[in-house]
Amino acid sequence: MEESERTSLDPARRADHLCVLVHGLWGNPSHLSYLAKALREKHPEDKLNILVAKSNSGSYTYDGIETGGERVTQEIETLLQELEHDGAPIKRLSIIGYSLGGLIARYAIGLLQSKGWFDKIQPLNFTTFATPHLGVRTPLRGYHSQLWNAFGSRTLSTSGRQLFTIDTFRDTKRPILSVLADPASIFIRALSLFKNRTLYANIINDRSAPYYTTAIATTDPFIDLDAVHIRYLEGYTPIILDPDHPVLPKAAQDQQSFYTRLSSTGQGLLYRVPLYTALIALIPVATVAWTINSGIQSFRSSKRIQLHEQGEGLNGYRIPLMLANGGNTAKSAMSGAFRRMNSTQGHDYLPESSETSDDEKTQAENGTAPDAADRSEPPLKLTRTTSRKADFPTLALSDEQFEMIKNLDGVGWKKNLVHIQNHGHTHAAIVVRMQKPGFDEGKVVVRHWLEAEFEI
Repeated sequence: MEESERTSLDPARRADHLCVLVHGLWGNPSHLSYLAKALREKHPEDKLNILVAKSNSGSYTYDGIETGGERVTQEIETLLQELEHDGAPIKRLSIIGYSLGGLIARYAIGLLQSKGWFDKIQPLNFTTFATPHLGVRTPLRGYHSQLWNAFGSRTLSTSGRQLFTIDTFRDTKRPILSVLADPASIFIRALSLFKNRTLYANIINDRSAPYYTTAIATTDPFIDLDAVHIRYLEGYTPIILDPDHPVLPKAAQDQQSFYTRLSSTGQGLLYRVPLYTALIALIPVATVAWTINSGIQSFRSSKRIQLHEQGEGLNGYRIPLMLANGGNTAKSAMSGAFRRMNSTQGHDYLPESSETSDDEKTQAENGTAPDAADRSEPPLKLTRTTSRKADFPTLALSDEQFEMIKNLDGVGWKKNLVHIQNHGHTHAAIVVRMQKPGFDEGKVVVRHWLEAEFEI
């Protein structure tokens, strides 16, 4: 067995804490090499076991959250059983998910909980990096956004339908992301058992998983950085934002004038003319190639899913999704159909008359709804300058997404916001997906995680 899965120490000296790393879409274990290396440098073999999941490598991530979650659960269970057989049972479990891997991890912990593992193992740390907890449906209006929502959802096989919330999961008549965030589900129950729940979200330039979905937020204060003051956490400046007071709107006189912004925008467009010219020539060719490849991968994915469904031992994972006292799931299913119909209406932001009250929105953002569970760490708080009106407008998310936010914040998260400035591909830089100078800011993110959030 690989070093990352089995240590060479005697059983009496082996660690009783297992940390599982789960990569994202189109990913492979090498994408999390820096995370694994940093973990090992911080915590030696006698303190921590590390498993980098590999069963969903490459195009296997097309196969959906459910299939991916079952594969990862099998990997975890196999290692837990082998360590227990060797006289080195695991007593504490941490799971770290990157991008789509965070959703796969949320599914896997529900299966582990339902199979009784958390009766004898303490769920300790659950962390996601740039994970689209609300899916990737863009809350922007216009033909380009509608085209993205329609095209993207149909070119990534099962995973694409799930990320754009147009799927129907089993007999729930609801998208899988809605079920994963249902307070009556095994998945929220499992998530609530973890002592520490932490997320890291890029505030800009994450084109794969935008801020609102990775931060589980109803607003995006960072759309125009010239309009806000950003506050950083001491010791991690200027990468990690202050979790208590991350951002404040600038006063009108502090913002750039219209003519200054227009001049700056014009200069930026001028510099981008060669890029836009190249894109105009390449986009048609790339679109055709992408569509053909997506069709091939979707076909292969459907075949893999069929084989997976026929696999031995799968019945152990086809368990009731809802707890016995889970409430009226039929009502949720019916309302879900109406929510999906309503979500086809495109907006940039909700009009003020359609927004929830300031008190209700504050509860949703801060996880202080009446049924919210007690938590040890305060979630993100956006500072407000008025008593009744929000500083930042509410995004035009679907009703399902607003429900997910309320339910996920009800569990309680420590939200760490990340400002990577030296590279445009912040989705990869946040975990240092490869060793390149432009990703060095991601090393500060990983250092913060190890020093401030990861409990051994």
